Amino acid sequence: MKQHVYFVIDMKSFYASVECVLRGLDPLTTDLVVADETRTDKTICLAVSPSLKKKGVKNRCRLFEVPKSFNAIIACPQMETYIDYAGKIYSIYLDYLSKDDIHVYSIDECFLDVTSYLKIHKIRAKQFACLLLNRIKNELHLPATCGIGSNLYLAKIALDISAKHSRDGIDWLDEEKFIKTLSHHTPITDFWRISTGTANRLKKYGIVDMEGIRNIDSDVLYKEFGIDAELLIDHAYGIEPCEMKHIKNYKSRSKSISSTQILADGYSYNDVLVVIKEMIQEGCFTLASKKLVTDSVAVMFNYEDYSYGHFKINLGVKTNLFSFMIDKVLDEAKKVLDKDKKVKRIGYGFGALFDETNESYDLFTDLEKVKKEKALRDSILEIQEKYGKNSLLKAINYTEKAMQIERNEMIGGHRAKARKNKDESK
Repeated sequence: MKQHVYFVIDMKSFYASVECVLRGLDPLTTDLVVADETRTDKTICLAVSPSLKKKGVKNRCRLFEVPKSFNAIIACPQMETYIDYAGKIYSIYLDYLSKDDIHVYSIDECFLDVTSYLKIHKIRAKQFACLLLNRIKNELHLPATCGIGSNLYLAKIALDISAKHSRDGIDWLDEEKFIKTLSHHTPITDFWRISTGTANRLKKYGIVDMEGIRNIDSDVLYKEFGIDAELLIDHAYGIEPCEMKHIKNYKSRSKSISSTQILADGYSYNDVLVVIKEMIQEGCFTLASKKLVTDSVAVMFNYEDYSYGHFKINLGVKTNLFSFMIDKVLDEAKKVLDKDKKVKRIGYGFGALFDETNESYDLFTDLEKVKKEKALRDSILEIQEKYGKNSLLKAINYTEKAMQIERNEMIGGHRAKARKNKDESK
């Protein structure tokens, strides 16, 4: 059987490191957080530099949790720049590997199947890892770590647990070394795919490490976790049957379209209705661009006092047209929203999704009106595709509390381009 060799390469504090590089600073010694301080001091920091982590600042903390005495640089997110750097890193990998042997796990982390390339390049696994990390360091000035494993799981564990403690940021695991060195490692949540919830369920049986999973009767695990117990048991032995080819051939069966947004200041009843209208419009455009229709819409919201509300409506038709949704959504929102509370977070999701060929209306639908709305919508989408989403907007998008213009300038809910902070030097 062919022995595989996998790498998992991760950029250390990627967003923060990029911001340091842009300023000509050392990513490993500079105190810097990436956060949009123009929102509030409760905003979540997208990244914290390694030096701040050593001082006890947790990743994904709130901005106010970073001690002012550290005089940390506060860098406003600029997602377009981070994506550009991720592309440059990917291009380095492509100098040595085929795209078929690269899986982008996240913007700052990639799985690489280097099995056949070690012979091609006449190089050992650790030498190859050093070569890649040094190119990233020399050309982009970004620090990185690498886990090497005989399967995808072990490469990931080597990265997450072992490599960060090695001098060169590289470590390797095979099944034998995994069992020998990590059987009693805690917390068990350090292991890939073991969440806090899973750890708590294991703790009921006195299991706190991988040795415990191996020693307990497997019937107990199957009773508690069902088919997921198989994955737990395999991983406890360092076994992972999934290979790169399986990842590349995987096709997701499920489809979903949903979106949420945090409102910097609590929004009152009338302002929330404006945002709902914008979000459903955005969702309809997304459906149309993907040639999908839906038969239901769900809306959820969280109030400032941490209470929440939600509702779901059936449309009675299968459509992606705004006019067939918005009145029903707003009517239900007016019934459910608490007028005396301010909303802090809001989201929507479409129910079952169907191919556009399944679009259907009732006997009372004015099909000529449908045709005109589609033509107008398609024209808007064409213009926005060519000139940007903010090139053509509705009047509601220019009202004081509207969010769509700002959201169109974001990627993944964060600013695509940097906005100068109040005091970048502080």
